[in-house]
Amino acid sequence: MHTTLVLLALTALQSPDATPRGLRTNTPLATPGYTLVAPLRSTSTYLIDNAGRTVHEWKSDLPPGQAVYLQPNGRLLRTERVANPTFRGGGQGGRLREFDWNGDVTWEYVLSDDQRCLHHDVKVLPNGNVLAIVWEMKTKEQALAVGRDPEQANNGLWADAVIEIEPVRPSGGKIVWEWHAIDHLVQARDAALPNYAPIASRPARLNIDADLALRAAPADAARDRERLKKIGYVGEDDPAARGGRGGQDGPGRAGGMDGDWTHANGIDWHPELDVIVLSSRTLSEVWVIDHSTTSAEARTSSGGRYGHGGDFLFRYGNPRTHGGEARDQKLFVQHDPQWIGGSRLLVFNNGGLGHEHSSVDEIDLGITAETLKQGFDPAALANVKLAWTYTSPDIRSSHISGAQRLANGHTLVAAGEPGLVREVDSKGNVVWDFASPFTGDVEERGGPPMGGAGPNGPRPDDANGPPPPRERGDARGDGPGGAVPGGAPRGDDRGPRGRGRGGRGPGGGGGPFGFFRADRYAPDHPALRALNPATGETK
Repeated sequence: MHTTLVLLALTALQSPDATPRGLRTNTPLATPGYTLVAPLRSTSTYLIDNAGRTVHEWKSDLPPGQAVYLQPNGRLLRTERVANPTFRGGGQGGRLREFDWNGDVTWEYVLSDDQRCLHHDVKVLPNGNVLAIVWEMKTKEQALAVGRDPEQANNGLWADAVIEIEPVRPSGGKIVWEWHAIDHLVQARDAALPNYAPIASRPARLNIDADLALRAAPADAARDRERLKKIGYVGEDDPAARGGRGGQDGPGRAGGMDGDWTHANGIDWHPELDVIVLSSRTLSEVWVIDHSTTSAEARTSSGGRYGHGGDFLFRYGNPRTHGGEARDQKLFVQHDPQWIGGSRLLVFNNGGLGHEHSSVDEIDLGITAETLKQGFDPAALANVKLAWTYTSPDIRSSHISGAQRLANGHTLVAAGEPGLVREVDSKGNVVWDFASPFTGDVEERGGPPMGGAGPNGPRPDDANGPPPPRERGDARGDGPGGAVPGGAPRGDDRGPRGRGRGGRGPGGGGGPFGFFRADRYAPDHPALRALNPATGETK
């Protein structure tokens, strides 16, 4: 039996549901390393050791927009949210910044104007190039030309795209590859348009109106927006910015405007297959696309290693989007798809739409290079297997969030809305548990002050005050959640049933401690050479 080491007294801050903030559980089974956290309401990024101590901080002048990563070149890559009157939505970014250990900016790339805006997530490739998700503004006329429902086209669309950026240091970059969702559509509304076909007959293409049955009711959208303001995921309302060309202000489509269409929120690249996985929150599915194409081929349905151009090589999560049945839906407004070997994906399955618990799911898609050459056939979904899943009521998060498979087989769970980072073993035993105490230093215009605990606030190793309650999910695995290899999730959250694109329940409420995701880095990671792991101090 391992003794749970609770090294932290309560900090002065608590979440709205009185969750103790800071380190809550640390066992000898916790994976050695340092956890990277970028609070959504802060201009700082923090590196936390397993004792819950802040060992390093990078400071910038903007909040994240959303992802941050330590790179093999030893530097921090941070997405950042710049002001943009056209694209004011959840996950808004616009700037990439690279920092060295001392906090000096070594590279900056900005893509934020009235036509395009970086958002959510990036992936650094082995050659140093960066895959990034981009919103592209499409006018009402452009939306109608590809078959959009005329009643939903008045404000155009924010269409998702992926670009590959070759950095030009110290400032700028060259786009060397691109893929655009708008090039791969099918619609069954207007037979005079070239992309007309029965939806089910073209499953490798995106139904231009697939989102219309999945949007939130106006009251739910407004409620979600207020909660997301509190965690820093979206900015304050700006009525002037919400009018005219696509002025939609948040993932709930506030005001009934079209705006953010498919809401891609996560990206990863498979090194052996050279394919990209892209997560669409709106459609509750992940898409696999070919990265081996040229940009010209990626606009078509031919070319590339697998011969299908930029069409979907595979898609999973919600068969309703391509003519399937609602009962077969497996993903629910998910985030952070990560390839973890072979054809396996790790996904934070947020929950919503009547599926009101969050889980981390390991999914074996059953794809190979040979099956990808055959193109997407919905019949192949029968071969997809749920290999492992973990759930617990306190990881409930209807937005943001992520997960990381660690080298020893453990999984780092990052529940973004409650600000909880948890490491679990393959059986779901909690071996490390940290509730972020960081709020922020950013004040949105017209919004509440965002001050609070940070690197100069209460420290996790201050042994003052009463100890927090012992986390029940300790090394004995007697917590409220659990992992079920190949089975159904346990610990179902029976909170209030949500509707529309998010849903709500315990653990999903807005608070000031939110982050997009969190990652653990091994002590020998190139970015951590300046740390002395024995003392947690810089050399």
